[in-house]
Amino acid sequence: MPKTDSRSQRIGRLLPTLLLVLTVFGPISMDLYLPALPALTVELDAATSMAQLTVTACLIGLALGQLVAGPLSDRVGRSVPLYAGVIAYVAASLLCAVSPTVETLILARLVQGMAGGVGIVIAQAAGRDLYSGGALIRYYGRLTVLAGLAAIIGPLVGGQLATVTDWRGMFVFLAVIGAVILAAIVLIYRETLPAQLRTSGGFVQTGRDFRTLLADRRFTGVVLVQGFVYAALFAYLAGATYVLQGIYGLTPQQYALAFGLNSAGFMVFGYLAGRTSERWSVTGTLRVGLAMVAFGAFGILAAGLVTLPVLAVIVSLLVMVSGVAVTTPPATTLALADYPQIAGTASSLLGMARFAFGGVSAPFVGITGAASMLPFGVVAVVALALAVTAYLTLMTASTTQPPETTPVSRQELVGSGTH
Repeated sequence: MPKTDSRSQRIGRLLPTLLLVLTVFGPISMDLYLPALPALTVELDAATSMAQLTVTACLIGLALGQLVAGPLSDRVGRSVPLYAGVIAYVAASLLCAVSPTVETLILARLVQGMAGGVGIVIAQAAGRDLYSGGALIRYYGRLTVLAGLAAIIGPLVGGQLATVTDWRGMFVFLAVIGAVILAAIVLIYRETLPAQLRTSGGFVQTGRDFRTLLADRRFTGVVLVQGFVYAALFAYLAGATYVLQGIYGLTPQQYALAFGLNSAGFMVFGYLAGRTSERWSVTGTLRVGLAMVAFGAFGILAAGLVTLPVLAVIVSLLVMVSGVAVTTPPATTLALADYPQIAGTASSLLGMARFAFGGVSAPFVGITGAASMLPFGVVAVVALALAVTAYLTLMTASTTQPPETTPVSRQELVGSGTH
């Protein structure tokens, strides 16, 4: 009996770590193979634009996967979609590795992205199953840190793999990662959503849940705010290499250092945002994040209008990226705190907005070619303006309710503890 208790305690401690890992393997799929993209283009005899669609397809898949898996997990529990998603991820990664044509690869990347999106939405929803109050905020802070770490690890690991294998080997590596995560799920994961708390009613009920969420001004405001600030983030991911290497002449090594600095800023400020949200104010932390995004976005726009030193551009990028990280823990908490019974559905809309808005914004960065950073600055400022508008029009009224009319779950935001 003591051995059983010890094993249960060990699994209980490892489960949150496993949930955090689930947020990494989907996004890392986006950029791990990028160092081999030119070789892939040549081997498959593909146009550059078609090869780039393999990145876009994964991004779209990450958004769609969350939109499907979130509501499904509210109905059948987190385990079924989680197992299905990871198994599909392994299969899709192997299909990527053996793809004979670029068209097959694009389709496989779409499925791979959808499967990776399952991990993101389950990690967020399961966190809401397990935690409330301050513990929930800290958990979402850790998710943000892991997202920044994935942004650092992906290109670095991809670069090292490129020295020992080709692009097909990189996808085999991703399949192995998926298989290891699947084994960890079998050993560690325990269902976090009890049967009595699951929703019913099929697709009709899912439609009702979506309408309930979107009718909530604060929830809709949070989703739009996150969607628009992530549009600025994806504009950075699409345009930073052209700005820093093409316009300012940084070497690949110098660019890697700048990229690593921004990713480190994302991690550090994401962690700090979790702490300040818990100890100070959730909405106040969100406002600080928006202010940081504004500072960075206007700095980038200024550099597109007049010549500024590279240090000013790097600082602007760092502040903007870090500002996006600061908005993430409080926004995730605000979006999911009121809806523990449909946390998967709520998480799916939030995650879909982040990736879908980002996918739409990224192509506009290169609309005038690689010789100007003005489009990047315009996209960043417009995205910031739309995020602030969503906050002011949809969130300010809903966050100033008197305490006696505020739902209990909102009061949890000032406390801490676990279910």
